[in-house]
Amino acid sequence: MSKPQLSFEFFPPKNEKQQETFERSRDRLAALGPEYMSVTFGAGGSTRTRTFEAVRNIAEHTGVPAAPHISCMSEDIDSIRDLLDDYRDNGIERLVVLRGDRPSGGGSGVFDYAVDLVRFIREHYGDRFHIEVACYPEHHPESKTPITDIEHFRAKVEAGADGAITQYFFSAESYFRFVDDARSAGVDVPIVPGIMPITNYSGLARFSRMCGAEIPLWIAKRIEAWEEAGDKASLRAFGEEVVTRLCRQLLDGGAPGIHFYTLNQSKAPLALCRNLGLGKAAAGERDIA
Repeated sequence: MSKPQLSFEFFPPKNEKQQETFERSRDRLAALGPEYMSVTFGAGGSTRTRTFEAVRNIAEHTGVPAAPHISCMSEDIDSIRDLLDDYRDNGIERLVVLRGDRPSGGGSGVFDYAVDLVRFIREHYGDRFHIEVACYPEHHPESKTPITDIEHFRAKVEAGADGAITQYFFSAESYFRFVDDARSAGVDVPIVPGIMPITNYSGLARFSRMCGAEIPLWIAKRIEAWEEAGDKASLRAFGEEVVTRLCRQLLDGGAPGIHFYTLNQSKAPLALCRNLGLGKAAAGERDIA
């Protein structure tokens, strides 16, 4: 039996302090030997340059393959082609292809949906890139029905996607049900669960409202109370226990791996990997800040 795939997601740092945090987390998580590290792409393509720099930083300093997010939110076809050419010429082999968040002032990109961008990449770059796409075990905020979610996912795979990363969730049942529905619809690519460590309430609640992820009430009430009381130790211990149990359920049930949304922090992902026996030894770093 092959070992589970491990990967991590970062966002591009905006300033010197964030750069230091990013590089510290980059090195600590790279030591686990993940399959790749991905870097996000801001709403409306707002972090294009910083994404490219972060991807190159990972590749040059860790030897771990870097996978940039690339979205439809670009000004024109030429800008997308230039970006893809740059990644190709810099040895990038994996992309995470998304529609992307629309700019706060509205508007859209050169493509309407991720499926169009996947098709464009396959048409112009063949099999040069391994393409990951997003999928939504609970519900995409703009989708009409769960059936529509599956149809959109299948279309991206038919257009050329090699695999998928899910939006984060806290119910293993939602993941397994989604995978069963996808398989019944003829989708056969690996579907890797995306996992968000629990380290605070306010940030998690904000992200969840934006992306449509459901925080079970029994989890929300506990972490909210600990955050309000300033009891960070209890919140983190509880979050580690809950997410470790969720990941074990997923892996025991056949999930091909875990993709951690790190928010550029290493402590929680390292603890979870250590608990789960994922990646190389975590070097006993139990007190990493």
